[in-house]
Amino acid sequence: MESQFEMNLDKLRTRIIKMSSLVDEQVSLALKAFDEEDLELAETVIDRDKKVNKFDRRIEKTCQKIIALNQPVAMDLRLIMSAFTINSNLERIGDLAKSVCSSFLELKSKPDFLERTRHYEMAAKVKEIIRDSIDSFNNSDAQLARKVLETDLILDSLFSENRQILIEYMSNNSDKIEQAVVLLEISRQFERLGDHAKNIAEDVIFIVEAQLIRHKYEKYLIDSFGEEEEDEGFDEDESREE
Repeated sequence: MESQFEMNLDKLRTRIIKMSSLVDEQVSLALKAFDEEDLELAETVIDRDKKVNKFDRRIEKTCQKIIALNQPVAMDLRLIMSAFTINSNLERIGDLAKSVCSSFLELKSKPDFLERTRHYEMAAKVKEIIRDSIDSFNNSDAQLARKVLETDLILDSLFSENRQILIEYMSNNSDKIEQAVVLLEISRQFERLGDHAKNIAEDVIFIVEAQLIRHKYEKYLIDSFGEEEEDEGFDEDESREE
């Protein structure tokens, strides 16, 4: 018979997978809204961000509950610790998909100089890196996670090149500065999407191989169990969880 601890772990994995699927769709729809100049779709992506935020809160509560009621060890502990940061990065990916749509709504249509930029190459890499980071978690695939780290370097390089292209274009086309600035902001949002996908991949490597790519878990443990939080009604919050 499955223990309560195992049931809670299954719930945690399921919620992360569902949130991953949602933010992957949000990114895909944001890119589609821009590519097809679909203002209504962009508005839909912005509105759906509320669902991402709801998953964020539920996952954080699930992590806190598991650690508070159990003493997980080894891979289970690594999963729970990583779930805090994976959840945070998924939430930020959702925010950035929303931001891409907000930026596009400022433009309302694709600039006529878009083909001169690296926009489409960056968009393709964004779609790839988000999907690969999510698949690496769903399949516990450290090798795919390492591919994500490599893709992020490519995306960073494309961003640097695209930024230079847009800066030079603005210096020679003063009438297009506003459009170029918005396009530069979208390019920056793409680069940040890659950063958050990379963070997820680093967590996957930590979960699967117990290899700590970088030091990033203390603040989540302190937030959950530090002295500052002890008097803030944690048990009361948990009693209200669905």
